[in-house]
Amino acid sequence: MSIREKLDRAQEICGHQFNDISLLRSAVTHPSAVEGEPVSASYERLEFLGDSILGAVVAVSLFQTYTDFDEGKLTRLKVSLVSGATLSDVGLELGIDKVIILGASEQGTGARGMHSALENVYEALVGALYLDGGWSVAETFIMRTLKPHLATERAEHPTNPKSFLQECVQSDHMETPSYKVVGEEGPAHEPTFTAIALVDGIRRGRGTGSSKKEAEAAAALDALDRMGYTTNGVILKKKLG
Repeated sequence: MSIREKLDRAQEICGHQFNDISLLRSAVTHPSAVEGEPVSASYERLEFLGDSILGAVVAVSLFQTYTDFDEGKLTRLKVSLVSGATLSDVGLELGIDKVIILGASEQGTGARGMHSALENVYEALVGALYLDGGWSVAETFIMRTLKPHLATERAEHPTNPKSFLQECVQSDHMETPSYKVVGEEGPAHEPTFTAIALVDGIRRGRGTGSSKKEAEAAAALDALDRMGYTTNGVILKKKLG
């Protein structure tokens, strides 16, 4: 697919015809494709802006929709919706992976690093939509693409998976969990880490993330599910008594 075709497809995904096509091009351009060029040539600056707009739009929507939810539930819903895992899933569903402009060093690497790239480009598109069309255009895109992933059960997800896992295993008289990073892939500017969670010296969970902290949290979530404290990340209150 040519760059022109990628930009046309990206506009279809966004549901918006850009007045400034350079904004869209930057939003879908991986840093590896513009090495040595100004930082504005890739999605990095737009990602920063889009992240803030995304958080604000989701927060306002949740506040207005769930009037009986306390701060804790609203926070858990928001964190779940804007998490890297959710955004990368949404990006894949939208076909964003097909429109990312990659450098030679990233082409042919398959799934490696694509998780974080999808998240970054989604946020960059939000930033580009805001700059080109205003708040309502960005808000419309966010609500259209994230609403299918909104489930109130997400409010029962543990806010801090590592702390919750520690609380659970200690209540069952097991040792405090430990974590070990067992893998690192991808370029230095966009690595993907793999970590495992150990309880009583036994591997209980495995997870990946764009940072060691994120990988350990993912491993803790996996361990919580495997050990029966959660189901698909949702807390089982009866298990905890």
